[in-house]
Amino acid sequence: MNIYDELQTSLQEAVDIKQGRKAASRVTRHEVADVKAIRAHLHVSQAEFAKAMGTSVDTIKSWEAKRRNPTGLAAKVLATIRDNPSFFNELAAR
Repeated sequence: MNIYDELQTSLQEAVDIKQGRKAASRVTRHEVADVKAIRAHLHVSQAEFAKAMGTSVDTIKSWEAKRRNPTGLAAKVLATIRDNPSFFNELAAR
């Protein structure tokens, strides 16, 4: 099977799953971090948290207000901080 055939088969499978004709072989769900709770647990300000995360205070405010959700690396870092709060200190020290 060449790459074109593999892509075509994969796309058809995606269409079948979307239309309910086939079940997905796996489903991955990620819990959205409660940024406000994490920050409150750490007893740090939004500015301190933003600096450690390498983002703006406005982004932290958006996450806390649930207007936006952290994605990608930010989501992974937040999950790490939630599970291991001392990791925040390592970030803040940089």
